[in-house]
Order: sequence, then C-alpha cells, then structure tokens
Amino acid sequence: MPRKTRPDQKPDKRGARGRSSLAEMRTPRPKPKIDFTVEALDFKNTNLLRQFVTDQGRILPRKYTGLPAHYQRRLNTAIKRARQMLLMK
Repeated sequence: MPRKTRPDQKPDKRGARGRSSLAEMRTPRPKPKIDFTVEALDFKNTNLLRQFVTDQGRILPRKYTGLPAHYQRRLNTAIKRARQMLLMK
C-alpha cells in the first residue's frame, strides 16, 4: 500500500460505513401512538381506515403510518374488504 503523503487531510467519509455527519443532524421520525385496538381494525370502521388512505385512495406504507407489521397487515386487509363492500373508494 502506498504511504499517505498528506496526513493533515481528513479521509473522505462518503465511502465509510457508520453514521455520517448528515445522518446525525436529522431528527428521528415521530412514532405515532396507537390509540386503537385490534378489534377497532374492522372493515366497517371507515372513519379509522380513512386516516391511513391518501386522497387518491392509496394505502399509506408503514414508513408513514409507523404501525407495527401485524397492525399494518390487518389494516391492509380491512381497507381492501371495505373497498370490496363499497364502503370506501
């Protein structure tokens, strides 16, 4: 390996693993407080389901809802059932 000729320069952190200075400056995504129970995740509860659907009718992903995986899966099935029963668009 060649010897470093300029020891006063800092190495480039772009290829380095770990946290960069930009990642430390970001604020963490707020975790939503789940104020409903699993029983409330029903296809008939359209007021709750509309909170997790965009204006175009797309289901929001876990990244934006912040729900645990098992809640998100039940939410998806409830929204799809409500659409099939024509309770939601």
